[in-house]
Amino acid sequence: MMTSHLRDWFVLACFGVAVLAQLAPSSAQTMTRVDLELVLAVDTSGSVDSNEYKLQIEGLVLAFRDPAVIAAIIGTSAAGGVAATLVHWSSANEQEQTVPWTVLKNEQTAHDFADAIAAAPTRRFSDSTGIGGVLRYSERLIRRNRFVGRRKSIDVSGDGANNSGIPPGLVRDMVTDEGITVNGLTILTDEPHLHHYFAENVIGGAGAFVMSVNDYADIVIGMRNKLLREISINIALGPQPKMVTARP
Repeated sequence: MMTSHLRDWFVLACFGVAVLAQLAPSSAQTMTRVDLELVLAVDTSGSVDSNEYKLQIEGLVLAFRDPAVIAAIIGTSAAGGVAATLVHWSSANEQEQTVPWTVLKNEQTAHDFADAIAAAPTRRFSDSTGIGGVLRYSERLIRRNRFVGRRKSIDVSGDGANNSGIPPGLVRDMVTDEGITVNGLTILTDEPHLHHYFAENVIGGAGAFVMSVNDYADIVIGMRNKLLREISINIALGPQPKMVTARP
C-alpha cells in the first residue's frame, strides 16, 4: 500500500505533468491581457462557523465597494484591469468556483462583482482543511482561463493549518515557479500562531505577504486592506505595512 508521503509526492508529480502539458493555451482561445489575475479563495471548512463565513463574504463585498479599492482597480485599467474569481474550499478534494472570472476596470464592474459575491450560494464542506488542494485548484483556474496577466495571485483566507491531502508547501513551490504569487489572510481565533504557519508553508512568490486578524470584528477591515495591497500597483511594489509578515 502506498504511504501518505509517497502518495503526496505522486500527486505532486502528476500535478507537474499536468502543468507542463497545458502551459500553452489552445490556439482557438482568444486571450485577453489584464494587469492582475486574482483568485479569492475563502475557507468554508467545518471550523468556519456561519458568522465567520458571513464576515469573510461581507469583507469582500464591502472591499469591492470601497472607494480606495475601486481607485486601485481603476489604476490598473490601462493595463487591462483585474480579472478576479471567487472560490470556496475545504478539504483536499472540495473546492468550488462560486463566482466566475470577471474583469474589473471601474466602479460599475467592481460593484457588480461585489453583488455577485454577495449572491453566491453558501457551500458547506467537510471539517478538514486542504490548503494544498485549493492551491492546486486555483492554479488550474489561472492556467485554464482566457487571460494573460502581468501579475497572477492566489489569495487564501483561512482559520486553520492544513490537515488534509498534500502539504501546501509542496504545491506552493510549484505554483510560484509558474510566476504566481500566493498571499494569505489568517484568522487567529482558533490558532493564534497560524500566521507563522502561513508564512512558512503557504505564501510565496514576488511580494508575497500574509495579513492576520485577531477576532471576527477585524475580518472585514482585514479583507479590505489585503485587497488594496494586492490590487494597487504602487502598494504591491512598495514597502510592506507593519501588519504584514513576509515569507523569506
